[in-house]
Amino acid sequence: MSTSSTDYNFRARDFVLGAQMLFVAFGALVLVPLLTGLDTNVALFTAGAGTLLFQIVTKGRVPVFLASSFAFIAPIIYGVQTWGIPSTLCGLAAAGLFYVILSFLIRLKGTEMLSRILPPVVTGPVIMVIGLILAPVAVFMATGKTGDGSAILVPEKTALILSMTSLAVTVAASLFGKGWLKLIPILCGIGAGYLVSIFLGLVSFEAVAAAPWIAMPNFTFPEWNLQAVLFIVPVAIAPAIEHFGDILAISSVAGKNYVEDPGIQNTMLGDGLATSLAACLGGPPNTTYSEVTGAVALVKAFNPAIMTWASIVAIVLAFCGKVGAFLATIPVPVMGGIMVLLFGAIMVVGMNTLVRSGEDLMEPRNLAIVALIVIFGVGGMSVPTPFSDEFRLGGIGLAGILGVVLNLILPRPAKSE
Repeated sequence: MSTSSTDYNFRARDFVLGAQMLFVAFGALVLVPLLTGLDTNVALFTAGAGTLLFQIVTKGRVPVFLASSFAFIAPIIYGVQTWGIPSTLCGLAAAGLFYVILSFLIRLKGTEMLSRILPPVVTGPVIMVIGLILAPVAVFMATGKTGDGSAILVPEKTALILSMTSLAVTVAASLFGKGWLKLIPILCGIGAGYLVSIFLGLVSFEAVAAAPWIAMPNFTFPEWNLQAVLFIVPVAIAPAIEHFGDILAISSVAGKNYVEDPGIQNTMLGDGLATSLAACLGGPPNTTYSEVTGAVALVKAFNPAIMTWASIVAIVLAFCGKVGAFLATIPVPVMGGIMVLLFGAIMVVGMNTLVRSGEDLMEPRNLAIVALIVIFGVGGMSVPTPFSDEFRLGGIGLAGILGVVLNLILPRPAKSE
C-alpha cells in the first residue's frame, strides 16, 4: 500500500514521516508553554498522548496531529498570574469538558446547532479579543521586559535586535519559503533570533549540560477553582469553531468527508478529551494543527498511522531532560518578536471571520454584539458574580458569555420582502 493511503496502516518505515510531522508542529507546540510558564516536556507528552487518545476515539480515521492551542495563551498567562498554575489547569480541564458537551449536543441536534449559538458575529470578535488582550505583553517582551513590564531582562536596543530578527525571519519564511520551510515559519524565526542571541553572548548552556538525558516530565495536577473555570471555559468557543474548520480542511486535503465519518461529533469529542487529559497532567489545551495539515498535503501522506509515529516521537522526547533545558535558554525578546506577529495574526483571524460571514456590521444588532464583545474584553470590564463581590467574571470569559447571550436575546431584523 502506498503512503497516500487514507486507511490506518501502522508500518515501521513510516517512522521518518512521523518524525517530520512532529518537526513541522514543534515550533508552535513548544511556543505555548514557553510563553505561558507551563513545562515544555509536559506539553510534548500531552501532545503525543492527546493525539493517541484522539485516534482511539475517531478509530484512527483522521490524519491530524493535536498539540498546544494558541487560543488559550492569553487566559493561561492571566490565570497563572492570578491564581497559579494548578488553578488555571482546572479551568483548562473544564474547557475540554465544554468540547465534550458540544460533541454530545452535535450528536443530538446536528452541526446546525453550532452555527445558531455561535455565529461569526460572536466568534469573530471573541477571537479578536483573544489576540488584542495580550498585545502589551508581546510589546513588553519584544523590548526586553517581563510580560507585565515590571522588570528589564535585556537592554532595550539589544532586545529589539533579537525580537525584530525573529519577527522578520518568521514573516519572510511565511511569505517566501518553499516546501517544508513554508510550513515552519515560527521555528525559522525562533532559530534566527536564537543564533543572534548566541552571537551576542546572551545564551548560556550550563543548564543544558547539567540537565539529565532522561528525566520525568514535571507533571502538575489541577486544583479546583470555580473562578478560573468561569474565566477560561468561554474561551473554548473560538477553538471549537476552529476545530470544525480544521476538519473540513483535512477532509479536503485527503479527499474524504471526515465530518460524516468518523463524524464531527467524534472528532470534537476526541479533541475535548485530549484537552482535558493535557490539563490534568499540566499541559496546554490541544487543537488540530493546520501546519501539519499543510504538510500532509505537501507530501501526500494521508495514512493516519503516520500521526501515531509523530505521537510516539513526541512522548519519547518528553522524557529527555535536555530538551526542556535547551528550550529554556531562549531569550525573552526572541519569543516577544514571535508574539507580536502571533497575537496580531489571531486578531486578523477574528476580523476575517467577520468579513467572510458577509454580515452588515453597521446593522444595529450586529454592531451592538461586536462592539460590546470587543470593548468589554479589551477594556478589562469585569462584573461581580452571585457567589461574592470578590468573585468576578471579566476579560475573555465575560466577552464570550456576553456575545452568546446577546446573540440569543437580541431581536433579529425583519427580512425585507
